[in-house]
Amino acid sequence: MNTLIVINPNSSHIVTNGIDAAIDPLRGFGIPIRCLTLSEGPPGIESQRQADLTIGPMLALAAAQSDAAGYVIACFGDPGLHALRDQTSLPVVGIQEASVITALTLGQRFGVIAILTSSIPRHLRAFGAMGVLDRLAGDRALGLGVAELTDADKTLGAMIATGKRLRDDDGADVLIMGCAGMANYRTELQNATGLPVVEPSQAAVSLALGQIALGLSHKSQRPDHA
Repeated sequence: MNTLIVINPNSSHIVTNGIDAAIDPLRGFGIPIRCLTLSEGPPGIESQRQADLTIGPMLALAAAQSDAAGYVIACFGDPGLHALRDQTSLPVVGIQEASVITALTLGQRFGVIAILTSSIPRHLRAFGAMGVLDRLAGDRALGLGVAELTDADKTLGAMIATGKRLRDDDGADVLIMGCAGMANYRTELQNATGLPVVEPSQAAVSLALGQIALGLSHKSQRPDHA
């Protein structure tokens, strides 16, 4: 059976394992899911330059998956999203785009928990392109790099404090975890803030599985677009 391919564009197997665990409940829908780590990627993607440099190797890794039914790009900058859509007619979903779409169905104003302050301008450019800035309550950074997210005590405490600021100061009524490396903390964050929390990889895999099941594609299936 063809497989949904989830690509982590950084080289951290710890992050990939966290993504794999987060999406495990979605395997019950019957479509196989395989999570891959981009060995050429940086340990964590924390800048636009790092994100852009992963695109070429990521496209090659995607092309090598002969059993693919669709793809998820599991980085909260959606690097190479449109390039991969150019490369294939199979469903391609980015976790940033999918998390925003999902959040808009769960609340009126969404708040984003970013890793670093330098990540926020990248988020705002993406939200502007999506036309959803008027639904954004706030985007606040933890001040932690991707590698530091494995420290559960430090990370969860910072995420809860940031989530409460987004809720109480910014008026968010739904939260988005702004990095795939946060995947393990969704339930605790949701319980602590009392708000629905969107884990981006879960949102993207859910969306991709639906597109696969329904035969949806971003490319026309007319003969001249085969």
